[in-house]
Amino acid sequence: MIVPLMYSDQQTAAYEEIIVDQTPMIDVRSPVEFKAGSVPSAVNIALLDDDERHQVGVTYRNKGKEEAFRVANNLVDESKQHMLSEIWCAYLQRYPDAVVYCARGGMRSETAARWIYQQSGTQVSRIEGGYKAMRTYMLSRLEPATIASKPVLLGGRTGSGKTRLLNSLANSIDLEALANHRGSTFGRFTTPQPGQADFENRLSAALIKHCRGDHSHLLLEDEGRHVGSRYLPKELSEFFLSGDLVVLEIDFEERVENIYQEYVIEAQNRRGDLTGKADPTQRMWHWFEEMNRSLSRIAKRLGASRYEEVRALLESGCYHQKANGDPKAHKHWIRLLLRHYYDPMYDYQLKKRGKTPVLSGRENIILQYLRSLNNR
Repeated sequence: MIVPLMYSDQQTAAYEEIIVDQTPMIDVRSPVEFKAGSVPSAVNIALLDDDERHQVGVTYRNKGKEEAFRVANNLVDESKQHMLSEIWCAYLQRYPDAVVYCARGGMRSETAARWIYQQSGTQVSRIEGGYKAMRTYMLSRLEPATIASKPVLLGGRTGSGKTRLLNSLANSIDLEALANHRGSTFGRFTTPQPGQADFENRLSAALIKHCRGDHSHLLLEDEGRHVGSRYLPKELSEFFLSGDLVVLEIDFEERVENIYQEYVIEAQNRRGDLTGKADPTQRMWHWFEEMNRSLSRIAKRLGASRYEEVRALLESGCYHQKANGDPKAHKHWIRLLLRHYYDPMYDYQLKKRGKTPVLSGRENIILQYLRSLNNR
């Protein structure tokens, strides 16, 4: 599949197929380019490293294409050509439908395709126009005019289980998962958030797949424009916020239990997976350090006295867990934060928006309502 840079209905459909089918892709740009933004489902196997790409770029600007091509050939010797060809071919053996792209669909992807053919006789398709063309297309799919579904927002206090409920429905998009960040102060994952371009590309891909499903409604969690340090395009955010609001209500202690499971039990286990610490006590103290940093970010909002109270309960919970192997003491600081921080903040934000929910209720009521929307 070769996708030209100039758009037509047929070419736009080809871009859409790549996203919907999650076609494996080999991105041969340099690592720094890939880090700045890439197409979902792409793996970076670079033709030139960052320094080499810089040299070629400077030469191109100062001396033109032919001289830049000569410099590139000198940088990639026969040994490196053979190594890269083997890596690319091994990837294609695993994913025969994979396509190749570079920045603009020029020299680098053409070189990779030629070397792959020389190495294995495989004719690999490449995307003409490269990442620049794909990025332009994906940004165009963030325009509200391209979304036929009506947005519906799911609200609820912290710990209500909104994300779990949404993920059980096929016509939902989890913005927090795309941004790798849960909405609360303690929602930072131990792995970093994607760059802004990657977040937009992920969101675009999710919207393309959603639109392919021909859903009448698009279900989203009631978020602001920002998800952690990532943000939605202004017009798209306003479109999402224009949707009806439904509010999930659950008992206070159920919310405490939900937060306890996610931010204590599951989070401590994740710390063990990432640090390689098998000892539960070591995992717990690594987790404590991260939680303490998160808590310090809201110290001013809590006020000095409340901050010290929560921090003392957090530390006390760790010592209790170390002594008895029981982490349930952490529920004390969770209750305190819900009552004196999260709940007042939620009430204030809901009042400030002035949006009246079309429905509030328990999970079974909300779920039944959301499932009924696609029948309308």
